[in-house]
Amino acid sequence: MPIMSIISCKIMQDEIIWILENDSSIDEILVVENENVRDFVEKLDKVNLQYKMLSLEEIPSLPEMESECKKYTVLIHLMELGLHRSPKELKIKVYETIGILAPFSSGILLFYGLCGNVLGDVEKNFGVNSLSCPVRILKDKDQRIVDDCIGATVGGVKNYLRILKSVSDAGTYLFTPMYSKGWRELIQLDRLNSDPAKALKLMKKTHEMIGYKRVAKINTGLEYTEYFDASVREFAELFDFEILEFDDGNQEIFEDCYNELKVEIEGK
Repeated sequence: MPIMSIISCKIMQDEIIWILENDSSIDEILVVENENVRDFVEKLDKVNLQYKMLSLEEIPSLPEMESECKKYTVLIHLMELGLHRSPKELKIKVYETIGILAPFSSGILLFYGLCGNVLGDVEKNFGVNSLSCPVRILKDKDQRIVDDCIGATVGGVKNYLRILKSVSDAGTYLFTPMYSKGWRELIQLDRLNSDPAKALKLMKKTHEMIGYKRVAKINTGLEYTEYFDASVREFAELFDFEILEFDDGNQEIFEDCYNELKVEIEGK
């Protein structure tokens, strides 16, 4: 049976768990151990999903495991959220990780979008002539690569543009549950000022200058990340933001892309 590797920004860990919970054909879940998986494995424990942890150095053992066990295995490699601050660095790290996992994978699925227009050519760059396995990225029903994790969560390019247009009169943060938990890590307030209070004050002033006034909750229907409402309220209170709410979140793109690659690699 094949090994599907999922390389993902940790912001989309809830969608991965939903996939794992809803595919009864998975025999084994492997999680690459790094500093990004603490919350992820805690959530796996909460939903009683069994998994094994392994380091990158242990990945070369996967062919033996596959030949001995003949299992359908899903391997998860979560990447640092902060990579989004530098699209160039994000591309380098994602491409490096593909190169590491490809020899031991039957297929690789990227839980990423264009992400600053640096991953748009990833399928072409890792075509069948350069790798032993297909590499796929999140696309909507129109076969367009999603812009980012929000675009994937709301069902693709068309709906994302509709939402952005509806809030175009003022700067608006769009928060999924994981974004509500990870915004501090993404923004890295300590880079603005070593004093947290001064950093928040500077960020608030920046918001005022560029016209940010709102935060919008994107309800995904997933409850793996706790305290979504409270986290959004905290963010809004910090910056005196209005709170909006959208019920457009769903798992359609994640499910479709996962199933398409699964069919592809099982047919090889």
